[in-house]
Amino acid sequence: MAGDKKVYTLAEVSTHSDRKDCWLVIDGKVYDVTKFLEDHPGGDEVLLAATGKDASNDFEDIGHSSTARAMMDEFYVGDIDSASIPAKRMYTPPKQPHYNQDKTTDFVIKLLQFLVPLLILGLAFGVRFYTKSSTT
Repeated sequence: MAGDKKVYTLAEVSTHSDRKDCWLVIDGKVYDVTKFLEDHPGGDEVLLAATGKDASNDFEDIGHSSTARAMMDEFYVGDIDSASIPAKRMYTPPKQPHYNQDKTTDFVIKLLQFLVPLLILGLAFGVRFYTKSSTT
């Protein structure tokens, strides 16, 4: 069957998404992994969860061995019609209002948080020293 090179749409591949008939799309190729479900080291749930979409990133994120990659040829059934796969969208964070914080006030607050306790401590020592020396 590997010589056939049939082209499938993602919708067609998505219909093969259970334990009795499980197909995956990895790197533009379609694989029928039904016979491999029981033998997959990560369990059949991992494969079943990857059906109906382009599972290339899931496959690469795991870091499969060269042996695992070589085994894929035996499950190859055709290619995916790349036009049927939704375009990958890059994550763009939501726009935030421009926040122009005045760094001077931030610096002054930090400086005061440090200096005020020192001034109080210095004043307490000064009062203590002055009252002690004037009474003796």
